[in-house]
Amino acid sequence: MPQSDDQRAKSRFIAISAIRLTGVAMVLFGIAVVQGVVGLPDMAGYLLIVLGMVEAFVVPTVLARAWRSNDRNPPRP
Repeated sequence: MPQSDDQRAKSRFIAISAIRLTGVAMVLFGIAVVQGVVGLPDMAGYLLIVLGMVEAFVVPTVLARAWRSNDRNPPRP
């Protein structure tokens, strides 16, 4: 059963929000690693910070563009 436009928009909003939230959590965890709160190497902390920023800022934009283009040009059966 196909989803309505409202259901599809809600699920996409939730997905993008969850991706942003996990990206911010990764950044915060990376900062904790760099500050010495968590016993991991500093390089792991810096990597988590960079990956978290990409996940929080880049991935939602890419997903929104992909979903927008799919809505304009639906795949042919």
